[in-house]
Amino acid sequence: MSIREHADAVWRGEKSDNIASFSPGRRPVEDIIDGIGFYSGFGNTIAFQGSGELALFDTGNPMGAAKLHEGVRGWSTDPLVTAIFSHGHIDHVSGMEPFDAEGHGTEVIAHEAVVARFERYVLTNGYNAVINQRQFQAPGLTWPTEYRQPDLSYRDELTVKRAGWTFEMFHAKGETDDATVAYVPEARVLLPGDMFIWVTPNCGNPQKVQRYPREWALALRRMATLGAEIMLPSHGAPIFGADRVEQALVETAEWLESMVGQTLDLLNAGERLDTIVQAVRPPSHLGDRPYLKALYDEPEFVVRNLWRQYGGWYDGNPAHLKPSPDAVLATRLADLAGGAVRLGEAALQALRDGDHRLAGHLAELAVQAAPADRGLHEIRAEVNGTRAASEASLMARGVFTWAASESRRLSED
Repeated sequence: MSIREHADAVWRGEKSDNIASFSPGRRPVEDIIDGIGFYSGFGNTIAFQGSGELALFDTGNPMGAAKLHEGVRGWSTDPLVTAIFSHGHIDHVSGMEPFDAEGHGTEVIAHEAVVARFERYVLTNGYNAVINQRQFQAPGLTWPTEYRQPDLSYRDELTVKRAGWTFEMFHAKGETDDATVAYVPEARVLLPGDMFIWVTPNCGNPQKVQRYPREWALALRRMATLGAEIMLPSHGAPIFGADRVEQALVETAEWLESMVGQTLDLLNAGERLDTIVQAVRPPSHLGDRPYLKALYDEPEFVVRNLWRQYGGWYDGNPAHLKPSPDAVLATRLADLAGGAVRLGEAALQALRDGDHRLAGHLAELAVQAAPADRGLHEIRAEVNGTRAASEASLMARGVFTWAASESRRLSED
């Protein structure tokens, strides 16, 4: 199946190709048009050649650097003169080492905030390792402490000509605060980076720093005005056809605008976070779009992120402003219930009744009240394992699976 046939099947919803369901298998680099190649990985790379030069947009993840280099070099032997980072996440910036080793003096271009991201990654190295182990179920994952720094950075917009192609870049906020979107006018090719990932926008991740849903929608609207005929995202399949590109961008913007508008209306009315989370829903008429499935992030996580952005961390419940320690509250509630075992039994009953959220609360309270009780950890493992199996989003599955595994280990010690 050619890359265009694959992309068409993904558009029709017949195949899945997104950040939450990536599976390798296609050719290393596939021609999009003459002089533009597409490397499909966990973090795609788009290659451009011309005038005896090579340029890359994104450079993949640390584990795939050698494979990326091999694939690109199988497509072009021209010296790599420029690599553009769409943003500073490690699955987009980590493939430079084998190219730098060639000694061509490759220039790396990125938004100026990428440098600050790398500095933060060093400061929070351990935390980033833990949360990504949990999110991707990768217990041995480590987080880098060294990063390929940009040679050229910009603030708002930058246009350069490299490898015979013009790259019109502008800064955007969305999943990150350091995003670069590029448009290549000669080919009418749009390079959105992670501003489009074939699932609902990743702007609520519960374990990561601030995301920017409103700014994301504005950037999508701007991209939609460019008239691109091909969109080559940094996760998932390409989109071919100006009508399809515009539809995907505009409808994703509409999805975000709906979530932002509903949340801000309720926030401005003085509602608590809990009320807002229960009330806000994504637009139902977009629910069948293959690029707006909640398979990675979730709408309610987006609401919580919007609250954090515009309302701070206090959720409106005065008991949460200066709360009792979790273990103290759990112990007292266990006493009132007749013991921690009663809480565990209630968790199992809630699970049988189909109330997974309540079951999660009760199981957590039970082990907090009696952290050494193996039987209660067995219950917590069952509750969280069941929750993980019922979740569509990778982020929710990751947290619940991790909690289940944690309790299984403790129940066996």
